[in-house]
Amino acid sequence: MNDVARPTLVPPNGHKKVLLHSCCAPCSGEVMEAMLASGVDYTIFFYNPNIHPEREYLLRKDENIRFAEKHGVGFIDADYDKDNWFARAKGMEREPERGIRCTMCFDMRFERTALYAHENGFPVITSSLGISRWKDMNQINGCGHRAAARYEGLSYWDYNWRKGGGSARMIEISKREEFYQQEYCGCVYSFRDANNHRRSVGRPVIEIGTQFYKAEPATDGE
Repeated sequence: MNDVARPTLVPPNGHKKVLLHSCCAPCSGEVMEAMLASGVDYTIFFYNPNIHPEREYLLRKDENIRFAEKHGVGFIDADYDKDNWFARAKGMEREPERGIRCTMCFDMRFERTALYAHENGFPVITSSLGISRWKDMNQINGCGHRAAARYEGLSYWDYNWRKGGGSARMIEISKREEFYQQEYCGCVYSFRDANNHRRSVGRPVIEIGTQFYKAEPATDGE
């Protein structure tokens, strides 16, 4: 187990009420437990119309709901307006990961998160997206700050959730909870590209709903 102590978290301007945009349970598990450990009052906002197909979307959402209920954390289930997402992605179908399609995707999700925060009295928004080593943290934070800037008094919390042992605890929590383990970012284009890469190196293609993190076996004395 990772023995690096979590730092005490202080959201921007000392606020204690935060709206957490969550992309999935594995990425948000450490973010959720870290905020709980620091006494931050937060609610999850699940808005991810980029996740396709719908079966994959529901698997990720249901895992996140399960973990939120375990901790007694509020969960806002936002619209799955995938048609809007595809309309915004038109012309970007061949863009690479971390390119302009991803910027569009983050913008779309953060804009909705910021709007909900503004309308429902949340002074701070943040996201679990940045904890993944596969993501460009500067790209994500730029989108978050841009969305929050639309509303007076709203801040985007760009805390680096990877540091201080966060990345290791993310994996530990995922194994402990045996979360569903998604094997691509989320959209049909990342699914396509991931499978094309697998075929090129002789690996089997992704089978949705089959991979789960496995709990570590107990050792003597545990």
